[in-house]
Amino acid sequence: MAKTLSMNYNKKLFQLSLLFFSVLCYSQSDKKEALHGNFTYLLKAKLNTQTPDYIHEEFFSLHIGENRAFFASSQSLKKDTVMANSLVSAKNTDGSITISLKNGTSVPKTKFPYTIIQSNEKVQYFQPVGMAVLTYKENIIENWKLIDETKVINTISCKKATVAYKGRNWIAWYAAEIPLPYGPYKFSGLPGLIIKIADDKNEYDFELVKSVPTSELEGKSINIKKTRYMEAVETTQPKFQKALKANNENIAAVLASSGTTILDGQEKINQRQKELDLNRKYLNPIELE
Repeated sequence: MAKTLSMNYNKKLFQLSLLFFSVLCYSQSDKKEALHGNFTYLLKAKLNTQTPDYIHEEFFSLHIGENRAFFASSQSLKKDTVMANSLVSAKNTDGSITISLKNGTSVPKTKFPYTIIQSNEKVQYFQPVGMAVLTYKENIIENWKLIDETKVINTISCKKATVAYKGRNWIAWYAAEIPLPYGPYKFSGLPGLIIKIADDKNEYDFELVKSVPTSELEGKSINIKKTRYMEAVETTQPKFQKALKANNENIAAVLASSGTTILDGQEKINQRQKELDLNRKYLNPIELE
């Protein structure tokens, strides 16, 4: 039976996300994968053309297993841990269950909820959209141009490579002395770990800022929850973008799908939709094509 309430829609959406997260948390058991590399990158990005002087900074983790690597926002991974440790449920008198967070819980925020898995052949992208995790696959980048130029970055001797990718021209610096063909975002396939990569307009810049010594990795496992990438719905990138756009533009439908009828929140939702539309107009995504 549909519930009829007067409510703040942001709170309701947050409750829906809690429900979705709780379902994922208990839907699978984790089988540990040995950790062979643990690297942290700092992203500096100009995310909005309307505020070109503002540079967003966020840390990302690159966890390397036996034959693949996992790339995700460090804040996003912390959010997983906080929510898993803070979820509480209560049974209501009508038999329904209310899921919430413990009082005083502070949830880390991220602008990048995705997970990317790199292998020798494919790159696979995962992201929650609505009440599902969607995924699509791409071939690894093969048109790198290796340049006979070297540079020392944070005491690491690096070699230069360039590539045109999704509407941007990228300059990468990789370490041949670290023979791992991985890097930040979807950038992989070079004969060494990517230490730094930026586009030629300096709108997106990833740089390695921390690495865990190999001696400290013994017995450690990759701590990225399988719920971020297991049982995802496979699609194509164009269809993923279409689904993401539809989800962002249809807040009311998301609320309605939970059985909630809004009495006096429609005006707030319409205003929020206008704000989202305006923000999208000035978005400066990492992929332009």
